[in-house]
Amino acid sequence: MNFMKSQAFASATRESLVAEHSVLRNTYLLLSLTILFSAVMASVAIATRAAPMGLLFSLVGMFGFCSLTKYLRNSAWGLLSVFGFTGFMGYMLGPIVGVFLQSYANGGFLVMSALGTTGVTFFGLSMYALTTKKTFSALGGFLSVGLLVVIVGSVANIFLKMPAIYLTLSVATSFIASGLILFDTARIIHGGERNYIMATISLYLDIYMLFVNLLQLFAVFGGRER
Repeated sequence: MNFMKSQAFASATRESLVAEHSVLRNTYLLLSLTILFSAVMASVAIATRAAPMGLLFSLVGMFGFCSLTKYLRNSAWGLLSVFGFTGFMGYMLGPIVGVFLQSYANGGFLVMSALGTTGVTFFGLSMYALTTKKTFSALGGFLSVGLLVVIVGSVANIFLKMPAIYLTLSVATSFIASGLILFDTARIIHGGERNYIMATISLYLDIYMLFVNLLQLFAVFGGRER
C-alpha cells in the first residue's frame, strides 16, 4: 500500500513538473513574440509621429485589453487579445520614445542603453529565480505596497512637478519592476500561475515598467539636450 502511494505521489510530482515547465516554456515563447510585436508597433508610432495618447484613453485601453485577455485566457481568442494588448502598449510607448529621440542629442544611445539594461536585468533575474528555486513569496506584500506608493506619488507629482520626486519615483519603480520579475517568474516556476497567457502579461508589464523608468533615469543622468 505504501509503495502504491509512493508511486502515485511520484507520478503526480512528475506531472506537476511537466505542467510547470510547459507553462514556463510557452510563456517565454509568447513573451518574445509579443515584445517583438510591441516594438514594431512602437516603431510605427514613431515613424508616423503619432501624438501621445491622453491619460484617460490610455487607461481605458490598458484595462480594457487586460480585462478582455483575462476573460479569454483559456481560449485561442486569448492569444489574439494578448497581441492586441501588447500592440496597444507598444503604440502607446512610441510617442514617449519619440520624445527622447527628439529632445536629446544622444537619444538613440539612451533608448538602446535602457533597452539593453532591461534585457540583461530580465535575463539575470530570471536565471536567478530558475536556479535558486526560491518562491520569493515574501516580496508580494512589499511590492504591492510599493506600487501603491508609486502610483499615489506619481499622481501627486502631476500637480507638484518636483524633479526630486520624479527622480525618486523612477528609481523606486525600477527596483519594484525588478522585484516583480523575480516574484512573477517564481510564481510560474512553482505553479502559482498555470495560464501562460496571463503569465506573459505579468512579465510583459514588468519589463515595460522597467524599460520606461530606466530610460527616464538614463536621460536624467546622461542625456544631452539639443
